[in-house]
Amino acid sequence: MKKLFTGGKFYVARDEFAEAVLVEDDRIRAVGKKADLQELGYDEVIDLTGKTIIPGLNDSHCHISCVGAAYLQVDLSSCRSIEEIIELTKEFIAKNPELTKNGVRTMGWNQDLFTSGEKRVLNVHDVDQISTEIPVILERVCGHICAVNSKALAMKNITKDTPPPRGGTIECDEDGNPNGVLTENAVQWIEEIIPSYTSEEKIQFMTKALNYAASVGLTSVQSNDIAAPNTYGDFDSIRAIYEKDLTKVRYRHQICAYSPEEMDQIINVESLQPIYQEEYLKLGPIKMFKDGSLGAKTAMMRDGYLDEPDNHGVCALEYDLQVELVKAASQRGLQVVTHVIGDEAIAETVAAYQEGFIDGKNKLRHALIHCQITDRPLLQEIADKDISVFFQPIFLDYDLQILEDRVGKELARTSYAFKTLAELGAPIGYGTDAPVEDLNPFPNIYAAVARKNQQGQPEEGFYPEECVDIYTAIDAYTIGSSYLEFKENEKGRITKGHLADFTVLDEDIFEIDTEEIKNIQPRMTVIGGVIVFERN
Repeated sequence: MKKLFTGGKFYVARDEFAEAVLVEDDRIRAVGKKADLQELGYDEVIDLTGKTIIPGLNDSHCHISCVGAAYLQVDLSSCRSIEEIIELTKEFIAKNPELTKNGVRTMGWNQDLFTSGEKRVLNVHDVDQISTEIPVILERVCGHICAVNSKALAMKNITKDTPPPRGGTIECDEDGNPNGVLTENAVQWIEEIIPSYTSEEKIQFMTKALNYAASVGLTSVQSNDIAAPNTYGDFDSIRAIYEKDLTKVRYRHQICAYSPEEMDQIINVESLQPIYQEEYLKLGPIKMFKDGSLGAKTAMMRDGYLDEPDNHGVCALEYDLQVELVKAASQRGLQVVTHVIGDEAIAETVAAYQEGFIDGKNKLRHALIHCQITDRPLLQEIADKDISVFFQPIFLDYDLQILEDRVGKELARTSYAFKTLAELGAPIGYGTDAPVEDLNPFPNIYAAVARKNQQGQPEEGFYPEECVDIYTAIDAYTIGSSYLEFKENEKGRITKGHLADFTVLDEDIFEIDTEEIKNIQPRMTVIGGVIVFERN
């Protein structure tokens, strides 16, 4: 079937636009002037009434299972004090006895946003005020640190003599007793005490999350939901979503695997499932975690934190093991993507990747996820070695409040270097790391272009020399993210032969005031030539 999408302003490339697009089945057959395309024949006309259309937006890194599970959990993101967290969680337990009978696990609090009471990380004494009858595990918004109650500590048999799992820590009070705070790999380790959701629940809430993604203009997501800390996905449930055709949003796995045997299982068993031969669900890279977060002060910093010089963060993956895993993945033809935030984590990961290069080149497109704290030599090295970067510009919405206090002005000036790294030629894609931030791409694009928080501050932008223009931001979210999944010849552009994925906007993103970008809403989302979302 042929469909003629017309009556709009189609973004083709920088300063290049078209009047119409002819779609046949799920591919773009032709792009150009309406009159020329009409001569090719069509079965249906979709009039886009003067709207601006961009290629389908592709979130390069998120956690769809966490976005979905949040529908069944207490939301702590709006809490502005420890007391508010305690009361809100107690109310949630009282209202949802069946849902919480085996315990409470959620994420979202942020001590830096507290406006009353003590401005600190929660501890066991705080969480015990919620309950001592069921385990309670409350992750910070970043997911790299959690606070638990005494019931959870007891169920995991944690005492002052308990060694932490590799790549994690069990924090203690001044007397050497566990204080209920765990970081990095210890977060996933203690969460094992709370039973997972059923397969039916996972299918339901992940489908809801994917269809929400379509409603904000996303046509593709690259998601880390398998064997990752604080995630809820599994291969069977995700396959079922696509086997049952419950969504059209394209999904590419980012899979945690910490041994050659786990990698072989993906290649020799999971990849043989027929659903991966379709265009909607794909296997993807091996995902690793090198360090933590800036907000939790667990990101690996060369010189420590400005306000805690002796704190260099937490290494979640030791260098020798990292090199071993990178080599194992490279030998199997698997891409590797790694969570790195601090400059030390980035430098070690770049070095580890080089050990896995093929013929001295990054042919498998090993990539850095987040890549926040950098100096100029490190940026140059990333670009020179052709290492890809998965950026989350929206992180600036919060981090601009703490960055200089954490790392100092000199290092802050060269961090979150969206423009510099693009100009140096490193391949870049944008994403949200949802649920750390919302899946909505437009506040994210605004953050890259304006370098301001969602309230428009600071007025001049945060180190505005790193602002990118709107074309660069959209390209990063479309063709850039597609490159990161080896799909730059399949999607990410409105051009002949590509998949017919595009997003229809309610405003002309190329012409409106920068401050309005964050408020844009998609009018229509098209995937494979099918309208999967339409806003009245």
